[in-house]
Amino acid sequence: MATLKPGERKLQILQTLAEMLESPQAEKITTAALAARLQVSEAALYRHFASKAQMYEGLIEFIETTLFGLINRLTGEAGHGLDQARGIAQLLLGFAEKNRGMTRVLIGEALVNENERLQVRINQLMDRLEASLKQVLRIAASQSELAEGADPGAAANLTLAYIQGRWQQFVKSGFKRSPLELWEAQWGILSRGFAGS
Repeated sequence: MATLKPGERKLQILQTLAEMLESPQAEKITTAALAARLQVSEAALYRHFASKAQMYEGLIEFIETTLFGLINRLTGEAGHGLDQARGIAQLLLGFAEKNRGMTRVLIGEALVNENERLQVRINQLMDRLEASLKQVLRIAASQSELAEGADPGAAANLTLAYIQGRWQQFVKSGFKRSPLELWEAQWGILSRGFAGS
């Protein structure tokens, strides 16, 4: 294998791990299998990561950086709060469709039998996503886009639960049911509920 610059091997390991997670058969990924796929020794993996948990943390960091970078760009543009909530939801569903292996990490399936701190990290990520939705739904409430007395926190929680359900269906279907399937119709139902119409 060609000599890689510092940092490139680390990125290659994470990309390969993500690719292996894209398999519809949810088999536990071992460092031996990962090393074999990369055609390196397991020792070579451990020169870049202290543990397999640290590899998964690298994937979670990539997910966080990507998602919140996109969310910040979307919410940085002025606009209606409900449109921003729609944009965040569609972004999260689209990210899952394009990153199947990462979706298995997001729903926690890939983290079963791994270090429990990884699931804690994913739970924190979900809390941050819900907080982002709550923020834009508060804006929607201030713009009279939500029904009078509607709770932006409840609307944010419902939206995130919907997204997590779509991610779950996507993974459990062997990546056959797109997370964006029926999106327009389902968002219409959710947003009408939020607006009280």
